[in-house]
Amino acid sequence: MYQALYRKWRPATFDDVCGQEHITEILKYETAENRISHAYLFCGPRGTGKTSCAKILAKAINCLSPINGNPCGECAACRAIESESATDVLEMDAASNNGVDAVRAIRDEVAYTPSGLKYRVYIVDEVHMLSISAFNALLKTLEEPPAHVVFILATTELQKLPATIISRCQRFDFRRIATDAIVGRLRYIAEQEKISLTEGAARILAKHAAGGMRDAISLLDLCSSGGETLDEAYVTASLGINSTESLHALVRAIHARNYEQIFEFIRTVAASSVDLAVSWRDLLSLYRDMLVVKSAKHPALYLDATEAETKQIAELAALFTSEELLCHLRLLDDALVQMQRDGSTKQMIAEMTLIRLCDPRLSDDPSAMLARIATVEEKVARLSLGIPDVPLAAPAQKAEKVNESAAADADTTIADKPTPLPTPTKSQSALKPLSYWLELVEALSKENRSAMGMRDGSRGYLDAANERIIVRFGDKFTMKMMSGDAAKAALAVQISTREGKNYPSERILYEYVEKGDTEGDDFFDKLENI
Repeated sequence: MYQALYRKWRPATFDDVCGQEHITEILKYETAENRISHAYLFCGPRGTGKTSCAKILAKAINCLSPINGNPCGECAACRAIESESATDVLEMDAASNNGVDAVRAIRDEVAYTPSGLKYRVYIVDEVHMLSISAFNALLKTLEEPPAHVVFILATTELQKLPATIISRCQRFDFRRIATDAIVGRLRYIAEQEKISLTEGAARILAKHAAGGMRDAISLLDLCSSGGETLDEAYVTASLGINSTESLHALVRAIHARNYEQIFEFIRTVAASSVDLAVSWRDLLSLYRDMLVVKSAKHPALYLDATEAETKQIAELAALFTSEELLCHLRLLDDALVQMQRDGSTKQMIAEMTLIRLCDPRLSDDPSAMLARIATVEEKVARLSLGIPDVPLAAPAQKAEKVNESAAADADTTIADKPTPLPTPTKSQSALKPLSYWLELVEALSKENRSAMGMRDGSRGYLDAANERIIVRFGDKFTMKMMSGDAAKAALAVQISTREGKNYPSERILYEYVEKGDTEGDDFFDKLENI
């Protein structure tokens, strides 16, 4: 009879448990030193090894020849527990036996000594499902059990347990297993089972398991049923999820306001086996990763991604401001709630939400309103200074045919606009430092938090010969945060006000200067003297 992989590859010793070393080392020590507690509480997400550790502990404390705290697996006690034929090790599922009668039966049994093992072990899985009366019946026995009895309680919802129960147990918190650890385990199992599994496919399985080793192995078992090579495309299709490339393309389409591509994505998902709500969660997760990249100095610490994947996410994040990402996340989350409430309108909800993401004017979200107000304030400030309003470039759209009169009008409009100037080089004339730079940055920081990073390691220079402003940054992240159209426009207003001359955002150029560079060293040495 075929045995499922997650059962076949269930850990047999503490050393086999993956990703829970902070727990297994303690249990090994207690077993080796014979410091057995009367009650253990294993809590944590599903599939992280709680039940496996409970069974290993039951074997270890009853093993006739333990090896450094691990069960030998060869003695009669280990074999009996492994085959589930040991009458002294009882496993109870509290989800189906949650009444007071089941607990009273245990209370009556604990008085009897073990029939064949050193300890009588009670493993109560999903213990949070017990009723209040059952907890009360268990309380006294759990506090003062006979010396030959050990209770091992396991739960995924610690908050549902009474404090009186928790206080009487030795508590161990199981963590979600790291993606890299799951990938390594999956590759090992695949090698032993003669399954062709690529690195990328293993990473997709690990991410989809959300930190649960059992779920990851079950997904591997599911995908390997076809007997084909498990690559990224095959695993993605088998699990019914969207590929990373399609989600990235969707985000770029949102930025470009490419409605055709957006509707095509929704149509494709709706026509496939992929649940739209699942795709939506993946999109939410991608936006979260983009916000992390946008906000954190070391985003790799908080992302479950490779270096190449992190770079791709950073490129997407650069397309939006932090405010836009927060607004989009809020709209996506609200849409997910609506999808879960009414499954028949998922497609319509998705389409409306994505259109709102493309154009903030269509959203009544507070953050979207604030972004629009900031744009209006910027235009008013420019007009009050006599600075002509320069509209932001519209997102890329498909080229359309125009008549001759329209083309003539467009040529006239373009001719009136200032011609973009080439990027200055080191060979150009000396730049004049802006003496009011620190004061300008402080004023700018009150309007835009991203400008706070400019307080340290940035300076502005006037290139009078070419009529432009040069801003030099010592921090790439801050430079990226200030590269948005709105941020540049606000900076242009501040500089134009102090110079008494119109400097549109097109004439403000950014440079990154590293310490160690000849020009850069001079720049940093003079920061405090400007």
